[in-house]
Formats: sequence, structure tokens, C-alpha cells
Amino acid sequence: MSLARADLESLLRARKLDRTLTSALPPLDPGDELAVSATGVTALDARLGGGFPRGQLSELVGPRSSGRTSVLVGTLAAATGRGELTALVDALDMFDVESARAAGVDLDRLLWIRGHVVSHPGLCRDANQRALEQAIRALALVLQAGLFGVVAFDVADAPPEAIRRLPFTTWLRLQRILEGSQTACVLAGTGQMARSSAGLTMQIGIRDSGLGIRPGIRSGIRFGSRLFEGLDVDARVVRARAGGREDTRAAIATRAAHGA
Repeated sequence: MSLARADLESLLRARKLDRTLTSALPPLDPGDELAVSATGVTALDARLGGGFPRGQLSELVGPRSSGRTSVLVGTLAAATGRGELTALVDALDMFDVESARAAGVDLDRLLWIRGHVVSHPGLCRDANQRALEQAIRALALVLQAGLFGVVAFDVADAPPEAIRRLPFTTWLRLQRILEGSQTACVLAGTGQMARSSAGLTMQIGIRDSGLGIRPGIRSGIRFGSRLFEGLDVDARVVRARAGGREDTRAAIATRAAHGA
């Protein structure tokens, strides 16, 4: 039995799968910018152990109008503010450039790759699947380049069926490209996709009087003088093996960019 296990571990090492499947990962150092990519939100970074881990696939999931995009844009802004190059594979071509600029994203340091997946596909399911596969290929090329501090893959509001039809090996292949790099890859969507063993998943939703994530409750929406001011958001951080902590929460607030 021990001999068979040794043979298996040797094979995994040869295929560069041992780190994600069999070996313990060192804890992240929140002060090491080479290990983590901070989001720029102090309370959130404290729960994340400093930020999104580099060299790993992480997920940012939540329903529409949950604060998901605000956190994603804030992460890009923090990275460009540190002088890093960033990339966004925007599968549905929904990125709001002016809002991102108002949030502090240095657009000169952002590569924006625009897709064309249709959120309500009707009879064009096959076309949507091909478009999503093209977006995945674009993501793989960006990751292989190794030039970016943060790479975001936004498939929020993409047809769930199209996401489910992607083979699980898609995410394993992307993780192998990322392994050992200084790139933090963040997948943004309505539900979990990659479930990386060394990345993390952050589930966010509008806060309901401190009772936890309740996506259907709107008490966390802030208005002032009839203008939308932002969201009070709960972020549930599901930590994988890399940090040793699991299922922590952080209360954060997003801010609307008036006049953007």
C-alpha cells in the first residue's frame, strides 16, 4: 500500500499536481506583496490573510447587485495603484469604464478583453458555449504571459448552463498555468466554478442587520438626498488549505461614484 502511494505521489510530482493534491501549503504572509494581492479594503484583507493569493485561482461570487463588481473593481484599482499591470477578461462585455476610473483603476495598466456571451441566450446556446470557450482561451493566454499582477475573469450573469458545461479539467489546466507565478487570478460569477484547493472563495451579499448574507434582502442599500450612496455588504470568506482559516466573515461598504 505504501509503495503504491509512493508511486502515485511520484507521478503527481512529475505532472506538477502534487502541490494542489498531496502536500501542505505554507501559510500566507499578509505583509508579503509577492504572496498576496490586496483588495484595498482593510477589513476584507484582514480576513483574506492579506488579499487574494498569488499563483492560485480564487473566486468572487454573489448575485447581481450584491457588491461583487465593486470588490472586483477595487481589487483592480489596488493593483494598478501599486504599479502592477492587470487584465480583465470580460465575457459579457459589461465592464463600466467610467465607474472603474472613478474607483481608482489606472486604465493605462488594464488590459480589457471584451467578450460577447449573451446573458439570455434563447436559441443560441451553442454560440454562447463557443463564446465562453473563447473567453477561457483568452484567459489562458493572458495567464501564460505572466506579466500581470491581477487577472480577473468576469462571467457574472453568464448563462449558468454554459458555465456548468465547461469540463472541470478547464480549471485544473488554468491552475497549472498559474502555479508558481506572481499572478492572482479572480473568477467572478454568481456561483462557484473552480473550487481550487489552494485558492479561496469569497461569497458576498447585501447585509441584513448583521445576520449574515441574505441576497434577497435590500436593507443594506444606502441612499442620501435621493441618490444611491452604496451598499453595506457581508463577505463570507471560505479559506482553503493555504491559510488554515475557514468560513470567516467581514462587513464592508461599497461607495457609489456620483456623476460617473
